[in-house]
Amino acid sequence: MNRAIILARGLYGVWLREITRATRDRGQMIGGISRPLIWLLVLGVGLNPYFRGEVYGEVRYVIPFTYLQFLFPAVIVLNIMYTSIQFAVSVIWDREFGFLREVLVSPMPRSLILLGKVLGGSTVAMIHGGLVLILARFADVTLDLEQMAMALGLMFVLSFGLTCFGVVLASRVRSFEGFGVFSNTVILPLYFTSSSVFPLDPTLSRTQTATAYPEWLVFMVQINPITYAVDALRGTIIGFNQFPAWYGPAVIFAMAAIFFVWALIGFRRQ
Repeated sequence: MNRAIILARGLYGVWLREITRATRDRGQMIGGISRPLIWLLVLGVGLNPYFRGEVYGEVRYVIPFTYLQFLFPAVIVLNIMYTSIQFAVSVIWDREFGFLREVLVSPMPRSLILLGKVLGGSTVAMIHGGLVLILARFADVTLDLEQMAMALGLMFVLSFGLTCFGVVLASRVRSFEGFGVFSNTVILPLYFTSSSVFPLDPTLSRTQTATAYPEWLVFMVQINPITYAVDALRGTIIGFNQFPAWYGPAVIFAMAAIFFVWALIGFRRQ
């Protein structure tokens, strides 16, 4: 029992350190607020009148939602992605200045050290995702308590998985500059090929979809796990799914488990 308490305190200490460091970083907090504002105000409002498609000569709205409503869940995912993956810079920082080595020689198992760091990053990322929820009324999105609870649950699991993915990247990149460039080359393609800023019209058949969109783009969207994370949040927040509703949660939980195991393998080699 005493050992369990000691390990729990150690886990809490690692988690609290990551939270404290993140809350003291004003730049990160400003980015977490300014990023969704820019996307919703500039892109959401600017493209809202053009959110329609033309299929076989018939012009119609692609889905029965405004572009702001359609984009809103995707901006939550964007905020979570940036915060989760950029959080892994702390792993490089700790490794560079020797703190990680000191922690790794402690009696705590490496799996618990990693879990504490990941939980800290996940908490911060979910807070940044929650900042977007404040703008729900602006996007004409109404959420009840059940929707809010489901959305927060999905956001936390997604944050956990993406933070683990960031740790995987950090274990392979040794410099701050290299990680910044490399992480952006991962975040932006994942986001833009996740059907975040445009829908694959669910009313189209497979043949019509291939006609309306380039085949390579449809393939990229369908194999991208972030596609299903965005779709899960859309289904929860605005009631619109492009895929069967169970796909999103299943992919998010699988992604969290796989990336944690992958991150743990790399973390044990530190």
